[in-house]
Amino acid sequence: MKKSISYLPSTNQRDLHFIVEAVLQRLKQTEMIILFGSYARNDYVVYDEKYEFGKLQFYVSDYDILVVTSGVSDGGAIRSLSNVEDLYYDRAKDPDRQPPVQFISEDMKKLNKYLNDGRYFYTQIKQEGVVLYDSGKHKLARRRKLSFDEIKQQAQEYFIDKFNYANDFLEGAKFYYEKEKYKLASFNLHQTCENLIYAIRLVNTLENPKQHNLTKLLNSVKKYSNEFIKVFPQDTPEEKRLFELIKAAYVNGRYDPDFVVTKEDIDALVPKVELLRDITKRICEGKIGEYGETM
Repeated sequence: MKKSISYLPSTNQRDLHFIVEAVLQRLKQTEMIILFGSYARNDYVVYDEKYEFGKLQFYVSDYDILVVTSGVSDGGAIRSLSNVEDLYYDRAKDPDRQPPVQFISEDMKKLNKYLNDGRYFYTQIKQEGVVLYDSGKHKLARRRKLSFDEIKQQAQEYFIDKFNYANDFLEGAKFYYEKEKYKLASFNLHQTCENLIYAIRLVNTLENPKQHNLTKLLNSVKKYSNEFIKVFPQDTPEEKRLFELIKAAYVNGRYDPDFVVTKEDIDALVPKVELLRDITKRICEGKIGEYGETM
């Protein structure tokens, strides 16, 4: 992992130094503090302001920070970090432009187990992260080669988690449909698709780079089955329109007052999403079964 934030502007460096000192003062059991996400990757947004959907919108990238502790309860860590957040925001001269801070706390032993087991979220943090503080008492574990039994277990866990999320969003879409809130129904259908595709990627690779663009998501799983092409065919202008609608629903379905979704749109989209669900279930269960046969 990187150990310097010299590539960041001085304002951001001061923010992060303040956060580190505040964490160390209030959470004595801290072993490591790791910056991850956009500021670690150096693709952050300082301040983006524009008019969208008739309103002035602005965006500032978060500071994503993993605080690694030992010998402290989850509740104790959360309370201490909440106090740090309050101190951090209290010093802000311009709250609208101040990067939000998002803390994740993890026990050192648990973190090393997750890294050793190759858990994708934590291995990604290790790959892209910047060490802001290191007590020097511990080393981060390396990812080991997993047995097929362990691969099967992780794949099964990921499948259950994402597939259940997808079904919950699908139920949400039907709930909003009954309430005639078709825009929210379209957003829930988008999230159903997103979680189904996450399930496919995790079952096949145990990895899942963050993505919301349905075109990119679908392209990433076509190699696992030609059946995915059948879900959103692009043969006619109407088919293309429906796909662009559900694709846009991730943002527009929540924020754009002029985004139009009709009852007929949802009627046409639900069978497509249910087809994706059925294909996902079959593909994922088949792959998990293959892991079992290899043991």
